[in-house]
Amino acid sequence: MPYATASDETKIFYDVRGGGEPLVLLSGQANHHGWWDGVRGDFDAAFRTVAPDHRGTGSSGAPREAEYSIARFAADVAAVLDDLGVERAHVYGTSMGGKVAQRLAADHPDRVGALVLGCTSPGGPNAVAADPGIGRALGSLDRAAARRTLIDLMFNPGWAERNPGSERVLGDPGMAAHARRGHLAASRGHDAWDDLPRITAPTLVLHGTDDVFAPVGNALLLAERIPGARLLLLDGARHAYFEEQRETAGAAVLDFLREHPLGG
Repeated sequence: MPYATASDETKIFYDVRGGGEPLVLLSGQANHHGWWDGVRGDFDAAFRTVAPDHRGTGSSGAPREAEYSIARFAADVAAVLDDLGVERAHVYGTSMGGKVAQRLAADHPDRVGALVLGCTSPGGPNAVAADPGIGRALGSLDRAAARRTLIDLMFNPGWAERNPGSERVLGDPGMAAHARRGHLAASRGHDAWDDLPRITAPTLVLHGTDDVFAPVGNALLLAERIPGARLLLLDGARHAYFEEQRETAGAAVLDFLREHPLGG
């Protein structure tokens, strides 16, 4: 199993598939690389996809709670690229993975080719916040009710029932409690507002119009703050737009990446 070693010696697992230019796929909060399994084949056919397990998830190490931040997640991705001997790669991050992708593009601009940000937020006081009731519902002691809330945030009514396997985006069930808290704190602590104008990578921003988990207004902010960014809103999609509107979203991402080859 391939592992990179982070600066604090944490082992970061990564999964590699396909061939072609490298494309890093970054999953959402408290999720490992299986987040991408429903759509990953669409990208493997054209790119060498690299999907890390965030620290604390999957097969990666789970250090103490203080060792989690968006900047550290981004440095972990850079360590994965180093381990692979890859100087530059395209990066597609969704949800918390989109926050990691922002930080990677701002702090390590030489490592990022084309950048795709999905269902994510710039963070901080300038972001469009979700209804506080969502956090309370997800933190309910009634775990079955909390899971139903999460499914409703991810998908339109009935979609998950019609599409077996969609639970792959509902979190890593084997994740330790301290790592789960670390992920939550890292995501909440993200604020890239002042750094977004420094991003030089060609950028595509995607978002479902019916996403209330990460309200769609955040996509507008990202597209405005990142120089030259392109915006695609997916009508009627919720947070897991990449699953619900796989064909449309996947084609848009592939077209964008092909438009910006690493050697271009």
